[in-house]
Amino acid sequence: MAEIDLRKVTYEMIPNGTWRYDGVFWQALNYGVVGFDGENFYFPESLSLREMKDARERISFILGLDTDLDEFYSQIAGSKFAFLSEEFHGLTVPASPYKYQALVEAVAQQQVSFEFAKRTIAELVKLGGRKVGDLYLFPKPSDIGELTLEELKKAKLGYRAEYIKHLTGLIIRGDLKLDLEGIDEEEGIRYLTKFRGIGKWTAELFLTYGLRKNVYPAGDLGLRRGIAKIFNLRPKEVRERDVREILEPYGKWKGLLAFYVTCYDRKTEIEGKKDG
Repeated sequence: MAEIDLRKVTYEMIPNGTWRYDGVFWQALNYGVVGFDGENFYFPESLSLREMKDARERISFILGLDTDLDEFYSQIAGSKFAFLSEEFHGLTVPASPYKYQALVEAVAQQQVSFEFAKRTIAELVKLGGRKVGDLYLFPKPSDIGELTLEELKKAKLGYRAEYIKHLTGLIIRGDLKLDLEGIDEEEGIRYLTKFRGIGKWTAELFLTYGLRKNVYPAGDLGLRRGIAKIFNLRPKEVRERDVREILEPYGKWKGLLAFYVTCYDRKTEIEGKKDG
């Protein structure tokens, strides 16, 4: 079975101050910092058996440890996407340990570059997060709820700060539920997009990184541009429906394939800037 490459997975994660990778993946959780080196888990001595079980499940969820990469690679073999299995061998979709984190990070990425979003999210964590060792715990809804809008804007979130504040208030009051595991993707998108600050792109991103649903933001520029590069098209020739026509036949692997294509686009854009 293809081994998951922690270095590659963490490279695609948002460096928000809640985790680090030094050969071991370390993640700040509610009860302390937990580590995983690809085989072994490392727990604080104070953790109970129940907390250790929860930590294992969360780390597995974050890193996608149950992803059958061999099956995925066999599904794209012989296609235009086949080269991606060598290019990103061992890569899984990283997810957020907490649903609220996934929603906030999705909103923070609206209409800005991934690089800019990463900086604002890291600032937000410093503003509202609690220090756990040398890492931070991602702010809870109550932490963000205590910040004024002016304080929140110090993270350079722009109009997204108001969205985050508004949605956080809904979550605290129980008007917005994020436990959507039991409903399908389309129903989840319909539910989430009823709330101001959550469009289809944000809903799809949340369902991917917060719940590991098999969805992808077909209208995303990076995904459309990646498809265009692989199929030798111009980006403006690739519309949302074209992306879906290409990816939907891959069934349960369409979300992971979309992620690989997006990573390919990001990598080639960075290389292009270096060459330029």
